[in-house]
Amino acid sequence: MERTYIMLKPDALKRNLIGEIIARIERKGYKIADCKMMTLDEAILREHYAHIADRPFFPEIVEYMTSGPVLAMIVEGENVVKGMRILMGATKFEEATAGTIRGDYAMSTGQNIIHGSDSIENAEIEIKRFFG
Repeated sequence: MERTYIMLKPDALKRNLIGEIIARIERKGYKIADCKMMTLDEAILREHYAHIADRPFFPEIVEYMTSGPVLAMIVEGENVVKGMRILMGATKFEEATAGTIRGDYAMSTGQNIIHGSDSIENAEIEIKRFFG
């Protein structure tokens, strides 16, 4: 059984999309093994986004990701990392196809509703980071 880390970002919560997104995940056949509402701070965002923390747009990410709570989830299922990446859609909202979470709900690349681990290895790192 594979596990992945999924995070519903502040725009998903502000727009009351939690139920719809969780329903899509569950209809796909995946199980929400754990979840919790969190308020992130800059320290954890610097760790989570270390690969882009030196980019000029990073302060905008911090501002957005600290603008409200997020919903952190551990999702389990067969091939869940790849399956969730497909279900979420492309990171760039203009490339996300209709029927995907981002294709249906994201309004910009900067505020793209959802984060999901991109590999089994990163899933374990992110689960440890956000769930201990």
